[in-house]
Amino acid sequence: MSAITALEPKLIWEQFDAITRVPRPSKKEEKIIKYLVAFAEEHGIEYKTDKIGNVVMRKGATEGMEDRPTMILQSHMDMVCEKNSDVEFDFDHDPIRTRIEDGWVKAEGTTLGADCGIGMAAALAVLLDETVAHGPIECLFTVDEETGLTGAFELGEGMLTGKYLVNLDSEDEGEIFIGCAGGIDTIATFHVQNEPSPKNYAFYRVDVSDLLGGHSGDDIDKGRVNSNKTVARLMWEGMQSCELRLSYFSGGNLRNAIPREAYAIFGVPTKFKEEFEERYRLFASDLVNEFRFREPNFKITLNEMPEVPTVLDQKSQNALIYALVGVPNGVISMSFAVDGLVETSTNLASVKFVDDQTIVVTSSQRSSVESAKTYVAQMVESVFVLAGADVAHSDGYPGWNPNPESRLLEVTVEAYKDLFATDPKVRAIHAGLECGLFLEKYPELEMVSFGPTLRGVHSPDERLEIATVPKFWELLCEVLRRI
Repeated sequence: MSAITALEPKLIWEQFDAITRVPRPSKKEEKIIKYLVAFAEEHGIEYKTDKIGNVVMRKGATEGMEDRPTMILQSHMDMVCEKNSDVEFDFDHDPIRTRIEDGWVKAEGTTLGADCGIGMAAALAVLLDETVAHGPIECLFTVDEETGLTGAFELGEGMLTGKYLVNLDSEDEGEIFIGCAGGIDTIATFHVQNEPSPKNYAFYRVDVSDLLGGHSGDDIDKGRVNSNKTVARLMWEGMQSCELRLSYFSGGNLRNAIPREAYAIFGVPTKFKEEFEERYRLFASDLVNEFRFREPNFKITLNEMPEVPTVLDQKSQNALIYALVGVPNGVISMSFAVDGLVETSTNLASVKFVDDQTIVVTSSQRSSVESAKTYVAQMVESVFVLAGADVAHSDGYPGWNPNPESRLLEVTVEAYKDLFATDPKVRAIHAGLECGLFLEKYPELEMVSFGPTLRGVHSPDERLEIATVPKFWELLCEVLRRI
């Protein structure tokens, strides 16, 4: 056990510590599924699994509360697996290394997995704690929320019977969420040609690193710099002035993370070597000045390399770089219905050279308005089609339309006010939650989402604020008692 097991409430921290020791990348949830099943069997808890891997555990009501409606506590098993480039870590096998720093729980150079590990821990703690008063409970743990919402899409028949659902996947203590954005991915595939590298060229590698990154929904309005766009800017500049030829480009990993790192390998004619290096110094200085208020740790480095054997032909290079520079990225529009809410956004998530002839660019679009979600996906598709790429879209997922008259919302708000003598904020979120898909399958569900405070989610800076966990736990227990 780590030092976090000494924190209070002890039971929830013990469960979270145990979860951090189980590898659980998206689409590789076999170990955490096995852990959950073993947990249920060890404690004599009724459970059920479906074909896709979702797990439901059921616990009967506290004596005298058998007539209460069934409450569903929902969280997802998988975690975003991001690490700093200088950290040795295998997400398929290694336990997360947690530490306590300045009132927060963090991980050593990797994502922490508190999204949604702390939600899982809370549900398991409820199942164990005999002092918590409640009606019948169903705890639903879904697979693959982070890379496709697969568990919610393919939730098996008869897995849920409850009337009310608390989603435990929110990141701001004191805020109760009653709606979320829908989303869709747009994937562009470039079929490219290579040719031998030109003679009398000097070759370089440029790296952009140490950006803040973050969640492409929750953090998209914070001005975070996109590493793919930044490297593409330098390539564009070099193409215009110094006959730059691109050999390789790699940046970002996950569709729902703002990319923090990217690099490119390229050459310029030796006759332009000094001019290019001077232009690079000015470019780097301009970026430091441009980003100084929002990316305090931003780094860009240029290193000379030995000659590389091939570069993209001119047509392929132009298509890729012009598309990366031209494609929209970030906030597209703010909501006119909810003050301060991002309505529509897009994230240029990753650029990957799959092989010598294929480059795949992945982006994700979000909106709380279905028609706007479709339109921003069309905007992105149009740029890539004009560049000659083949474009495909994921199935997408629906948003969660708020129900401000929900009985569950009323109970949750009143419980928060009585516990903490202040009003919680009731709002929608630009990030995607599984709630919209649950509502499609169970139209009568009433839902809210709340959790402790997380920051830096989907990045190695992910952290969980210790002081907010007791409040999260108290609110959950009180809502269970009151409903």
